[in-house]
Amino acid sequence: MSFHRVAVDPHTPFLHIGNMTYFSFFSEVSQSDHFSSTIMETLVITTVFLTSVAANVGAAALVTFERKPLANKTILTLNLFVADVLFVSMIPLIVAVRWTVSWTLGYGACHTVLFVTCMSGCVAITTLASISVERVQAILRLQSVHTLNPRMVTATIVFIWAYSALSTLPLSLFFTVMEVNFPDHERVHICTLKWPDMTGEIVWNVAFTALCFLLPGLTIVVSYSKILQIAKSCRRRLQQRDSRPPAGDSPDYQVSRQDMKLFRTMLVLVLSFLIMWSPIFIIAVLILARNFLSHLHVSSTLFFWVVTFTMANSALNPILYSVLQLKNGWRKLCCGSVVQPLRKGPQASEVGRTPRIDP
Repeated sequence: MSFHRVAVDPHTPFLHIGNMTYFSFFSEVSQSDHFSSTIMETLVITTVFLTSVAANVGAAALVTFERKPLANKTILTLNLFVADVLFVSMIPLIVAVRWTVSWTLGYGACHTVLFVTCMSGCVAITTLASISVERVQAILRLQSVHTLNPRMVTATIVFIWAYSALSTLPLSLFFTVMEVNFPDHERVHICTLKWPDMTGEIVWNVAFTALCFLLPGLTIVVSYSKILQIAKSCRRRLQQRDSRPPAGDSPDYQVSRQDMKLFRTMLVLVLSFLIMWSPIFIIAVLILARNFLSHLHVSSTLFFWVVTFTMANSALNPILYSVLQLKNGWRKLCCGSVVQPLRKGPQASEVGRTPRIDP
């Protein structure tokens, strides 16, 4: 392993070597009150870690036990929980760096930390996009099959992880350990992203944002817009129940209450993802812009808190899903009883009932 030994300004987390600027990421050497601030950081991010692991494992177990045989959307939802757990699995390494300041975790860990976090985020939003596409297909085909198609689901999950890993691969290849000399710290090692040239960094940032943020987001918008369009069409037909459509019209697609409930749940998850992941993309742009705007200051502490806020989404996802989809399951688990909805009569729920799609 080769190190680059340079002298730097202690008041900035950026290292200037030639025409390139390197960001120190989680190594904050310019903190004045390192001990107290690191305690606060450790408490907050550890809370995020424990909450995320407990919430994802609990929701995954409840979904697995309640939804048998597993449906396509259930398998994809479990994949989302796996991505969230993998995402926060890097928190112990981040905490270690915040305490040691100098990177002491080795070359392999430097390759891994940002690669795993970015790949997990790409898997999460791509999974949400896949669920939205699956829901549209189920509604358009009027599927009511309870069992999954193992080949299709396996292929989808393999594609999601391969697509995300390949999109994030440059982070694993170009992260490296550099040795720097600070006035108050001798031989400090940092884990930083070292691109061969600035053009490559710009190209990757644009490509990653398009492939792992904009494209899945556009897929979600198009899919859910289609579901809303079908739902509005169903509502209009119910209001005009006496009139029959002429022969040769488009198929009579219908959206059940269960589908609309799942639609609202996934919409909430997508919105929370977009809100909580937007800051990490913004700060990535600011770090890139530092190559052109020397007065722009982005501290490693700010980067840490942005990453922590983003990681909190991994705890929020299973909590939101549990509140919106698994309330009866949690009541049964905690209290031994399930609250059943009131019905007007034994026949009322069957009259004019829309097909239940992939429960």
